[in-house]
Amino acid sequence: MATSKITYLGELRTSSIHVSSNSEIISDAPLDNNGKGEAFSPTDTVANALGSCMFTVMGIKARDLNVDLSGSTAEVTKIMGTEPRRITEIHITFNMNINPEDKTKTILERTANTCPVHYSLHPDIKKEIIFNWK
Repeated sequence: MATSKITYLGELRTSSIHVSSNSEIISDAPLDNNGKGEAFSPTDTVANALGSCMFTVMGIKARDLNVDLSGSTAEVTKIMGTEPRRITEIHITFNMNINPEDKTKTILERTANTCPVHYSLHPDIKKEIIFNWK
C-alpha cells in the first residue's frame, strides 16, 4: 500500500494526500526557484521533517521517563547550496518548556539525534542542533 498520493496542481504546486489518514500537505516551489512560496517547499518539508522526527522520538522517550514536553518548540532553518541545488545545512533550535535534571537532558538530546530522518539524510548535510532548556 502506498504511503501517499501526490497530485501536480499546476503552477509549481502539489497536493500530497497521506493514504491512511487522508490528511493533506500542499507544497509550492520557493520564491528563489520560480515559485509562489505560498506553502512549504519540498526542501522546507525535508528540513521540517528532521525537527518533527526529533521531537517525536524525544516525546516517546520523555513519556517513558514520565516527562511532559508539551509546549516546547523548535525553529528550523534550511540553507540551500548550488551546483547541484540541494540542502547543505539544517539548523534547529529546540526551546524546551522544561528544565529536567542533567541526566534526563542528556538522554533526550541523544535520543533526538537518533531519529530515523536524521539517519536518512545524506551525511554531507550539516546539522546544527541546539537545545535551550527552560
